[in-house]
Amino acid sequence: MRRSPPERRPSGPSDPLAAHIEYFQELGVAGVSRDRAWRLRPADGERPAEPTSDALPDAAPETALPVAAGGAVELSMFDQVAAPTAATGAERLRQIREELGDCTRCKLHGGRRTLVFGVGNPDAELMFVGEAPGRDEDLQGVPFVGRAGQLLTRIIEAIDLRRDDVYIANVIKCRPPDNRNPAPDEVRTCEPFLFAQIDAIRPRVIVALGSFAARALLRTEDAISKLRGRVYDLRGARLIPTFHPAFLLRSPDRKRDVWEDMKKVRSILRDG
Repeated sequence: MRRSPPERRPSGPSDPLAAHIEYFQELGVAGVSRDRAWRLRPADGERPAEPTSDALPDAAPETALPVAAGGAVELSMFDQVAAPTAATGAERLRQIREELGDCTRCKLHGGRRTLVFGVGNPDAELMFVGEAPGRDEDLQGVPFVGRAGQLLTRIIEAIDLRRDDVYIANVIKCRPPDNRNPAPDEVRTCEPFLFAQIDAIRPRVIVALGSFAARALLRTEDAISKLRGRVYDLRGARLIPTFHPAFLLRSPDRKRDVWEDMKKVRSILRDG
């Protein structure tokens, strides 16, 4: 009786865990663990670090994080949503969602399937802000659930957090037709709800994902390549712009830049 030929194994990662480890290796991260002993271990070949150290192999040492000159952004003139009065972050977000309702304030409502408000920990210390929902987000009503969202989850885990630990939202709550860039009037209509979300959550750090989110939050026309690498003050939080995960899918060589930005995030969350 003839035996079937042995099954050929794919050359790439054969399971999600292998792909996960491969991604961290590309960043230069040896691995991740929620165990405090792992987070405080020295990098290979280095002497034992002090208890507050978090050394990484082949990574430049983290330095103090000066706030960029003129980096404080005042946006009170753009606030048009009543400040929520509830005591907890979850209740404040619920009030904002109720005020947003089945929004018809701009033309985007006509083509959307689902309004994508935001998701995550209402008391998060770390908040991510993207541009607008895509096809997958419009179908599910949750931000960052497609390929870019899967990559964002990996990025979050690279600084030893879970996706449930953070809050994720977009500048725009409805999907623009054909995934075009949101129009200025659409931004003006929708962004007060984002600012209200920031005020409700009161994060310590906000990460602006991509040029559009960074420009909207910082009131600038500068490109993300110019904005990233600096730390700004925004509504009581530290704002760090970085590349959008969708851009990393097209340009994986920029993952290292995002890792440098996320090291700043981790440093602020750890050391204040």
